[in-house]
Amino acid sequence: MSDTDTGTTARATLDVWCELQCPDCRTALTDLLALREHYGDRLDIRLRHFPLEKHKHSYAAAQAAEEAAEQGKGWPYAEAVLARAEELAARGDELLVEVAGELGLDADEVDTALIDGRHLLIVDADQAEGKAIGVKGTPTYVIGGELLDGSKSQEGLRARVEEIVDGLLAA
Repeated sequence: MSDTDTGTTARATLDVWCELQCPDCRTALTDLLALREHYGDRLDIRLRHFPLEKHKHSYAAAQAAEEAAEQGKGWPYAEAVLARAEELAARGDELLVEVAGELGLDADEVDTALIDGRHLLIVDADQAEGKAIGVKGTPTYVIGGELLDGSKSQEGLRARVEEIVDGLLAA
């Protein structure tokens, strides 16, 4: 999921394998926001879904985020849900629909998407691709062909991402 347009300047893409009920992903959001501010449109940060079985609402949250992206607010929605990860654990779909309404999205459409499963294939494809490339937990970053696992520790990851992005943009 990406909310940015492609331009003519040099660009790099950072895939972020994330799940929206994950406290570590919420922590990683600080780094992602800093990267977005530093690089602007030169870095395309794509949310890739990797729902974990231990978080029972993460799969629904991924589907809701895809619907939010379709409505033009994928990242704002993901950020809002991550900020309320504990509440998501307690309230599930109700919270997902509520957040959509708070952001001015068509909350009824988000609710319908959760019922009809229109985004299941996207979430499943992301998860399958993640498993195929070695993603084991969240957050995990893929940039310039390098997989950076932040599920155990995020220490030094932003600096490593910056190093790789700088190299890609200079090339």
